[in-house]
Amino acid sequence: MTRIPPLFERLKQENRSGLIAYITAGDPCPERTPSLIAALEEGGVDMVELGVPFSDPVADGPVIQRASQRALRAGTSLARVLDIAAEVRRRSSIPIVLFTYLNPVLRYGIEKLGRDAVERGIDGCLLTDLSVDEAASQIETMRRFDLDTIFLAAPTSSAKRCKLIAEHSTGFVYLVSRTGVTGEKDSVSSTVAPLVASMRALTSLPLAVGFGISKPEHAAEVGAIADAVIIGSAFMRTIEQHRDDALEQRLTVQARGFRDALFRRTA
Repeated sequence: MTRIPPLFERLKQENRSGLIAYITAGDPCPERTPSLIAALEEGGVDMVELGVPFSDPVADGPVIQRASQRALRAGTSLARVLDIAAEVRRRSSIPIVLFTYLNPVLRYGIEKLGRDAVERGIDGCLLTDLSVDEAASQIETMRRFDLDTIFLAAPTSSAKRCKLIAEHSTGFVYLVSRTGVTGEKDSVSSTVAPLVASMRALTSLPLAVGFGISKPEHAAEVGAIADAVIIGSAFMRTIEQHRDDALEQRLTVQARGFRDALFRRTA
C-alpha cells in the first residue's frame, strides 16, 4: 500500500477535504524545489503532485507552461525530478504523485520508471495524456511496482470512459473541473457537482478536483463535495512572481489560506 490510502483515511477521520498542491519541478531551479515543497507542507498541504516539465503540453495553461519552460532551461529532466523526489522523501513522508506526459516516460522507459519511482519514494503516477483504454501495459507495470495509477475524468468524459477510469484508478480519481487547460478562474465551474455525483456512483475511491481552483473560497466550495482539492496555477504564479528569499514563506502563508478554508467548512 502506498501513502495515499492512509492519507484519505486520516482525512475522513478529521472530517475534512485534503489539500493537494501541484508544483512544476525545477522552477525556478531543481535545487530549490525540495524547499518549496517543504514550505507547502508547512502550510498544510497533504499531498504533492510533482510535475515533470514538458516542452509540448496539451493540458497546461500559460502559468504552468512558463514554469515548464523555466524548469527545462534550468536543466530539469525526468531523471532529475526523481532525484528531487528522493531528496523530499529523506525529510518528509508526504505522499508524492508523479505528474507527467507520456513522451518523457516512453523515452525514460516505463519499466525503469516504475523501479526508480518506488526507490525514490513516489507513491503514484498520473500520465495526463495516456488514455485509460490504451493503458493496460502501463497499468500492469505500475501495479507491479506498487505504484498507484491515477486517471483524469472530465465533464466531457463519456459514461463508458468514466467507468474505465473508476475501474483502473487506484489511490484517488482526479476530476477535471472544466474543459480546457489549467489556470486560475474567477468562479467554480457548474460542472463540478454533477461530475462528482456521477463518479461517486461508480467508485468508492476518493475524488480530488482540480483545474481552475485559485482562491480559498473556491477550495471551500469544492471541498464541501469532494475528498480533496488540487491547487496548481495559484501556487505556480506565486513562484513566478516572487523568486526571492521570501518565496518559501509566501508559499506557506498561501497554502495555509487554502487549508484554513477547508477546515472552516466543518466548523
